[in-house]
Amino acid sequence: MSSLRVFAVGGLLSYRALFAWARPSLYIPTLLGSPLFQILFFAYVGRNARFQDDSFFVVGNAVQVSAMAGVYGMAMAIGGERVTGTLSAVLSSPASRAALFLGRAMPYVLNGILVSTFGFVVGRLLLDFHPAASSIPALALVIVVSAASSTALGGLLGALALRSRDVLVLANVVYFLMLLFCGVNVPLHELPGWMAAIGRALPLTHGIEAGRAVVAGKALPVRLIVTELGVGAVYATAGYLLFRLFEAEGRRRATLEIV
Repeated sequence: MSSLRVFAVGGLLSYRALFAWARPSLYIPTLLGSPLFQILFFAYVGRNARFQDDSFFVVGNAVQVSAMAGVYGMAMAIGGERVTGTLSAVLSSPASRAALFLGRAMPYVLNGILVSTFGFVVGRLLLDFHPAASSIPALALVIVVSAASSTALGGLLGALALRSRDVLVLANVVYFLMLLFCGVNVPLHELPGWMAAIGRALPLTHGIEAGRAVVAGKALPVRLIVTELGVGAVYATAGYLLFRLFEAEGRRRATLEIV
């Protein structure tokens, strides 16, 4: 019961604390405005280049923008504690580290779902993107799984924040590499082999492929959904283990909050 309370209340308070500096006036242009222009930009580039249709770019980018909340948010959820000098207070509690880790992740999963849904709505209203109503439940599952897996990667970056001076630089690099490697705007089979191999090991790649299959009228590819969940689970586990390792090292060397 105490772990559940840490998971729910701790995660909520951590997310609310974010708005001590991230006001809604910053949230809207950052997490809604940026995805809007990203989707429109690549859709119109594709039109002018006569490369793929609007649906291809809407699905790829609407799924990928969920990483904006997951990667940046989760990285700062831990890195921000270190910068503001509150990390030692958080880690001095006997609370379950898994509950702390997952509790901080959940708001960003929900955030990613919201941003991704917004991207699909924008595509439906402004572009030639008209998925069948019957595909919406499967597409919703793709959004949820993809947001969760990208947040797991953000958790790994958050653990690295215990050793990095500026985790936002790392988050920026990872976010834009996902845009390049995950088949967002170029089909995976058209990328060089080494890039495609890296892409298959990253979150979102299999979710994007599943989303495109669903929008094309095919049955939900369960194999791709399971693979996306598996990739997310690997990153979540790696992030948690690194977090515990760096926490132990930080305690031993008294370097938890040295930036």
